[in-house]
Amino acid sequence: MEYQQRPQWGQALRQVAPIVLGYVPVGFAYGVLARQAGLDPAAAILMSVLVFAGSAQFIAISLISTGASLATIAATTFVVNLRHALMAAALAPYLRSWSWARLAAFAAQLTDETFALHAHRFAQSARGAAETLTINGIAHTAWCLGSALGAVAGGLVHDVRPWGLDFALPAMFLALLGAQLGSAAHILAATSAALLTVLLHAWGVSQSVILIATITAATVALGVDTWKRSPSSLP
Repeated sequence: MEYQQRPQWGQALRQVAPIVLGYVPVGFAYGVLARQAGLDPAAAILMSVLVFAGSAQFIAISLISTGASLATIAATTFVVNLRHALMAAALAPYLRSWSWARLAAFAAQLTDETFALHAHRFAQSARGAAETLTINGIAHTAWCLGSALGAVAGGLVHDVRPWGLDFALPAMFLALLGAQLGSAAHILAATSAALLTVLLHAWGVSQSVILIATITAATVALGVDTWKRSPSSLP
C-alpha cells in the first residue's frame, strides 16, 4: 500500500509529456504578452502560480492592456472558468474515496488539458492519487516555467507568431485528442465537431461556435452509439 501511494514520476512524466510540450511554449507566449500589457515579471509569474488557467490569463492580460477595472477582469475570468464546474462534475464519480485535502489539491490544478488526460486515465481504472497529483504538479510546473521564461524575455521578444508558439496550444490538443479516439463514437464526435465548426465559421457564426459544434457533435455521437447498442439494431 505504501508503495502504491508514492509518486510514480516516470509514469506520470510519460503521460503528461504532451501537455508539458504544449504548456512551456504557450506559457512563454503568455509571459511575453503579460510584459507587453504592463505587468512586471513577478506579477506575471504569480498569476500563473495562483490562477493556472491559460484562457483566463490571456483574457485577463488583454483586459489589463485596455485598462479594464478589477471587477470586470474578475467577472470575465469567472465566466470563462465556469466550465471547470462541468469538468469537475464529470470526474467526481471517480474521486469519491479521496479526502477533502486531495480533492482541493486536484481542483486547484485542474485544467482543460489535465481534465482530458484524467478522463481517459480514470476510465482505464488508473485512479491512483499520488500519480494523479504528480501529473497535475508537473503540468503546473511546466506552465509556470514557460511563464517565467516569457516574462524574463518579454523585453526582447515583441511578436511570438514568427516563432510558431501560437500553434503550440492547438498541437497539444491534437496530441491529447489522438489518445482518446478509442471507439467509433469518439471518432464520430471528433470529426463531426471539427466539420461543424468549420461550416459554422464559414457561414459567419462567430459567437459560441465551438460550444454549439461540441454539444451537437457529442449529442449525435451519443445517439448513434446508443442506437447501435440497442437490441432493435442487432441483426
